[in-house]
Amino acid sequence: METQPSFLSLWYVRVLAVLILVGVLTSLAAYTSYTLKQSRYGYMGPTTINVRGEGEVLAKPDIGQFSFSVRGEGEDAAAAQSASAEAINKIMDYLKQSGVEEKDIKTTDYYLNPKYRYEERICASGFYCPPSEPIIDGYEVSQTITVKVRDLDQSGALISGTGDNGATNLSGLSFTIDDETTLKAEARAEAIEKAQEKAKQLSEDLGVRIVRMVGFYEEEYPGPIYGYGGAEMSMDASVKSVPAMPTGENSITSTVNITYEVR
Repeated sequence: METQPSFLSLWYVRVLAVLILVGVLTSLAAYTSYTLKQSRYGYMGPTTINVRGEGEVLAKPDIGQFSFSVRGEGEDAAAAQSASAEAINKIMDYLKQSGVEEKDIKTTDYYLNPKYRYEERICASGFYCPPSEPIIDGYEVSQTITVKVRDLDQSGALISGTGDNGATNLSGLSFTIDDETTLKAEARAEAIEKAQEKAKQLSEDLGVRIVRMVGFYEEEYPGPIYGYGGAEMSMDASVKSVPAMPTGENSITSTVNITYEVR
């Protein structure tokens, strides 16, 4: 005679099956959640390589530039300005007669300041003697002019002549290129070509294929680089000989960074 399973046994089996199913579903849910969390910290985009290229073009400068200062003193502000203007006008006349155009002569600094003196006080021996109040003792004007020289063969003579005509300080001679647009484009083209060559070689070394370019930027520098030309000088106005001013070559550079997608 076969024994029939009891109702209690069937109920127990069903409950156990439900519990097992719930456990499996819970485990799957936990694993899925963990996988999603981990994927947030992984890179899911395309694989890329980044290369850097540098280009340089050397060229002779076509512009010279120097600056000078003139000081004027007077009992009052008007007298000081008049003294400064007289000296500046004399130098301006010399520069224009030497072929420098007015557009190439520019004021870069102008100061009008009072001068002070302190009266001596007589104090009892052994006692503190406070300084007197400052008393205005005239005015002083300082004006700085920057000159652009387009005929570089004249630069030395202009500097000497400016000093002979009353400039109190001559400084900052530099040789630059008036328009670097074309030269900059040449340097950039060279930098791009070098970057492309690096990318090709790198992709071959890695065993991947370049798909397309996905990023590009050119590094910007705060100013032109004069690695092969230009000069800095400081010269006393009493120097009478005409100095030689070799211009050398200026370096125009470009640095680019290119990003490629690879597979």
